[in-house]
Amino acid sequence: MTSFFMCPGLRRIRILILAAALVTAGGGMPAFARDHDDARRAVEAGEIRPYADILSVVKGKLPGEVVGVKLEREAGAWMYELRVLDDKGRLFEVHVDAKSGEVERTKEK
Repeated sequence: MTSFFMCPGLRRIRILILAAALVTAGGGMPAFARDHDDARRAVEAGEIRPYADILSVVKGKLPGEVVGVKLEREAGAWMYELRVLDDKGRLFEVHVDAKSGEVERTKEK
């Protein structure tokens, strides 16, 4: 009787799954580290304000509670993208200028 793990067809599938897992794990970490490092450098260089500062400025202008945040560049400008959940369960995407703290736009998702 052939072992389940020794079957040639299954062995090939296991190798492909392992290769995909290694590529995903190896590819994901540098991107995360790079994003974190880019954000830290931008704060240190004065290009953006720290998230805590931004949150204290816009907290009263938000339609609910922040449930997610992302920092990205849009047309050359740093923007904090906040995911905000209101008390009715609606989800909003709020774009905030990372330098000034001004709310640029709000969109219901």
